[in-house]
Parts: sequence; structure tokens; C-alpha cells
Amino acid sequence: MLLTDLVDTAEAVAATRSRRAKVESLAGLLRRLEADELAPALGLMLGKPRQGRIGVGWRGLASAAGEPAAEPTLTIADVDATLDALASASGEGSALRRSSVLTGLLGRATAREQDFLRGALLGDVRTGALEGVVTEAIAAAAERPIATVRRAAMLSGDLGETARIALHGTEAELAGTGLVVGRAVLPMLASTAATAAEALAAVGEASVEYKLDGARIQVHRSGDDVRIFTRNLADITHRLPEIVDIVRAMPVRDVVLDGETLALDEDDAPRPFQETMSRFGAEVARELVLHPWFFDVLHLDGRDLIDEPLRTRLDELARIAPAHRIRGEITSDPEVAERVSRDALAAGHEGVVVKAIDSTYAAGRRGSSWLKVKPVHTFDLVVLAVEGGSGRRAGMLSNLHLGALDPDGEFGEPGGFVMVGKTFKGLTDATLRWQTEHFPTIATHRTPNTVWVEPVTVVEIAIDGVQRSPRYPGGIALRFARVKAYRGDKRAEDADTIQTLRGLLR
Repeated sequence: MLLTDLVDTAEAVAATRSRRAKVESLAGLLRRLEADELAPALGLMLGKPRQGRIGVGWRGLASAAGEPAAEPTLTIADVDATLDALASASGEGSALRRSSVLTGLLGRATAREQDFLRGALLGDVRTGALEGVVTEAIAAAAERPIATVRRAAMLSGDLGETARIALHGTEAELAGTGLVVGRAVLPMLASTAATAAEALAAVGEASVEYKLDGARIQVHRSGDDVRIFTRNLADITHRLPEIVDIVRAMPVRDVVLDGETLALDEDDAPRPFQETMSRFGAEVARELVLHPWFFDVLHLDGRDLIDEPLRTRLDELARIAPAHRIRGEITSDPEVAERVSRDALAAGHEGVVVKAIDSTYAAGRRGSSWLKVKPVHTFDLVVLAVEGGSGRRAGMLSNLHLGALDPDGEFGEPGGFVMVGKTFKGLTDATLRWQTEHFPTIATHRTPNTVWVEPVTVVEIAIDGVQRSPRYPGGIALRFARVKAYRGDKRAEDADTIQTLRGLLR
């Protein structure tokens, strides 16, 4: 199939707010794809290429930009082969080879295809084709029960493979897709609540557990073979030998564990998230040791536990890994839940997760039986630029470039602003309309899809924290930024400073 056909579908999906219409468009695409095109096509559509991280960022994409092709000739197979080449480029001279390969790919793409590929490679695809929509489209295209397809996708952790089995395999093969030790499972996710007491009122008796500011891990052991996966199902076993040793020492034969890992300081307090992630992402082991804490067990010695109540899973976890359980208490008392929350924050952790004690493990879903509670930081920042939206936001100004005040010129001009991130989250339709009308009136210049503005508009932004980042001059980037409100009552010179934000690193 030509890449332009995939782009056509992506644009059709982005242009509608109807979930049903999105599913129908995607199902039509899936029926036309060959079996070996399904995984590459879905990876691009979701902004998650099947190759995973391929070492290409926005700077690389910008430097590789050139004149687009006049006519569409690229196939999905061409793109997939090129991404294989990018992912495998390593060693001396790899940056140059990667740049050459990327330039060649974009040079064969039309303007529409270039835009689509940039979004897919940066994970910035705003079609509304989320995993849940794609799962429904697979079921529709294959005429299979949605529950069967959804469970297969959750337990395989691979929508592309699920699509292949659903469309080209038998019903028995699809139904037989199950948890396999050694094959990563999509993790269960938590929704949010304002307080621990509120969360407890929603779920009833619960395990109230510390929420660590670490990296999610899923550990599989079969005999002496141990594999460790990230939240996104990347295999990072070679990076964490200390965790491999800990799991090998457990009194089990086969096990699948869900948990977090983070680094501790000399007082056994958690180190900053950025230090954990630096060690977590290192290809070569460093001196900083990561410690595992587990909060769930999905399989144990031939027995799947995902459909067992949490109470049973925690009992098994306490038996096999008592020294590596995340701290928490089972309670139905809101005062106890609030005390555990305070204790977690006092110990330097993010907050708590409140889990219904009889809940099953809903792999790959953000269920209402797990509720995370953590404090939110808010800061007043200044809008530096705003990008055009896509999908239902097409024709409107959406994605904000955010800057913090640099009063002493530590990272630029004294009194200027240092970019610390972007966000398009938290914007109401009314706010989008206001932005679209307001920012062109204070524009300083324009680049494709971006309006650069006078740094005078203050916006209150909620964030979960900051992390070290070489992308921006101040060396930090916002984590999970979202708009709370525009602050017309505040001047730009009253905005929070880059030094204040950097202080969150400590």
C-alpha cells in the first residue's frame, strides 16, 4: 500500500469527532492492508513506530527537511525498511548515516507525507486514533467480538500482531492469545482523584500504596531467564542487572511482576526522577544502583492471576517478595488513607495510588478501580508562540510554547524568557477560540504552522514536575503540563522564574 493512502485515512480520522466514523475509516484501511503491513501502518498511525525509539528528534527532522516530492511513490514497506535502517544505525559515524537515511526518506515524500512522518516519528499524531479506537477498528474489520480482540491486545501488548491474527488467523488463535511469560503485557493504568479520602469513597475498601516517582517496570522470569520491560514494552533487561539478580533470587520458577524502580540517596530517600531516568536509559551500567519495588504479580508458577482479586495477588506478592513490596495499607477508613498519603509525601514520594481490594488486573486500560492521588504544582508562565491545531482543532491556534522568566540573564537576555515546554492540554473550546483571535494581534513573525508572539500573555500552568532536558536552554522540561487559566491580572514580569522551576529538580 502507498503511504499516501495511510495519510488519507489519518486525515479523515482527524477531521471527524465521531468515534464511529473514526472506527469505520480505520476498519476500511485495515481491510486493504497486507498482513505484513498491519504492524508498520498501525505504528505510524499511533505515533509509535514498531521499531521503537530510532534516535530521531525534532532537530534531526528539521535538518533533514528538503523539497518534497511532486507525486506519491513511497509505500508503507519503504518507510518500514527505512525505519529499520535508522533503528540499527549505531557506532562511529551513525549520526551522519542516520541523517542521510532520514533525508533520503523525506526527499521521497510529498508535503503531506512529510508532515505525517514528522508527527509519527515524534509521537505527535493528533488524529484521535487512540489505542481504544484502533482496537474497535480491528474488531470491526475482522468481524470479531470486541471483547476478544481487546483481551488479545491487552495480553499480547501488540496491536499490530493482534490485527494480524484477527484479520488473517482463526477465531481460535485470537481467543487463545493469552499471557505468556517473557512477552510483555500492556500495564494497567490509574485514573485520578483529588484526595485519598475521595478515592477511597469511590472504590471502597482498598490498598492505599505509595506512588513512587520512578520508572514503571514489568519483570518476567521463566526459570533463570529474566526479562525487564518498560511501560512502553521496550526490553531493557541488559540495563538493569541488579534487578535481574533480585528476581532470580525469589522463591519462584515462573513469575510476572509489575512495579517501579528508582534510585535512593545515602539516607534511603528517593533521588530526583531525572537521575533515575538517566540510569534507567543508560546502555552501559553506571555506578547509580536502581532498586525495584513491586505492587502486583500477574502470573505465578503456571497460574495466571490477572483475573484474581487484588487481595489474592497482594498475598502472593508478600510471600515471594516481602523485601521489595511497595509500602501501603489495606483500609476502608478515609483517615487512614489520608495518613498514608501524608506519610508518602513526607518520605519524598509523589503521593498514593488507591486500589480497590477486589479489583482484577485490567491490562492496558485506565480503570476506575485504581485512582492516583498526588499534589499538583501550578506556575505562571508566558506564551512565546502558538502552533496551529489539527483534527477538530484545525484552523485554530492550539499548542502553546511556554517560557519562564530569566531575570538575571542566566540563560539568555536579562529579563527575557526561557522556553520550558509546550502544551495543548486543558484548553476548552472557548479558550481555543480566544487564543485564535488574540495571538495574531500580538504576532511578531510567523513560520509554517507557528505564530510567534510578544511575550506578554501570562497563563497558569499545572504540572506534575520538571525533568532535565537538553532540548531547551534552561536545561529542563515540564512534565505533564496543562492549562488552568489565562491570567490577565498578571504582568509578564511577574511570571515564575526559570530558577524556581529548576529548583524542583532538587
